[in-house]
Amino acid sequence: MDLSGKTALVTGAGQGIGKGCALELARAGASVVINDRPGSTVLAEAADEIRKTGQSCTPIEADVFSRAGCEGLLASVLKAVGRIDILVSNPAFSRRAPFLEYPPELFEQTIAGTLTAGFHMSQLVARQMVAQGGGGKIVFISSVQAELPTALCGPYSAAKAGLNQLMMSIAVELTPHRINVNAIEPGWIDTPGEHVTFTDEDIEAEGRKLPWGRLGLPEDIGKAAVFLSSDAADYITGTILPVDGCFRFKQGCLDQLIPLRDTKPNTSGERWA
Repeated sequence: MDLSGKTALVTGAGQGIGKGCALELARAGASVVINDRPGSTVLAEAADEIRKTGQSCTPIEADVFSRAGCEGLLASVLKAVGRIDILVSNPAFSRRAPFLEYPPELFEQTIAGTLTAGFHMSQLVARQMVAQGGGGKIVFISSVQAELPTALCGPYSAAKAGLNQLMMSIAVELTPHRINVNAIEPGWIDTPGEHVTFTDEDIEAEGRKLPWGRLGLPEDIGKAAVFLSSDAADYITGTILPVDGCFRFKQGCLDQLIPLRDTKPNTSGERWA
């Protein structure tokens, strides 16, 4: 999965999953442009870390929650590197609150920052990919919450579910241009944002309860992004790839598999009670 000679744009890449994707793309040989919001305190540090891989990294501040911000980002990227071969679209906004108390303006901000922003950036980049020719790769960062109803997260889950449907429609329309469009659904990932909501001790303890025995890491998502951005995924488009360590099925794993781990295989054909 060699991405040498490719240029990748990763939005929301100052930290967490976006940064993890940018790092893995660079390790695979891509030149990387990373974006974070204006005034970001982490973007320059992320760029320095990515450059240590030996690949070039251009940090660009822009508000990708707005159409104008996405247009400005695209113009800056083309001025800096000339083309875009890979887009990892990672804008998101999420605030937990009970449905009965959820502020309407916060709902609209969640949809705008998570779904609408993905539309704006992907449309602009897809137009550029079509104009420059040669195909391209677009990877949306979705979430397992697009499939799993989660208390206090209704607007975010709805936005990610919409993003999945948007991705599949885009994939269909861009097949004549050989632009692969896919989505990754991270599970519970150990990002700086999680440490704002939970203590380090809580995260470590909850990670041990998960089927894989730990929370996911940003690089787990980054490696999936590299695969979907590579020639190895040439025949994959319109696909949702969960990267969650079986988080979606944790109830079945914990309640059924672990108690049976030390039992002998049942070869009788009878169902265990």
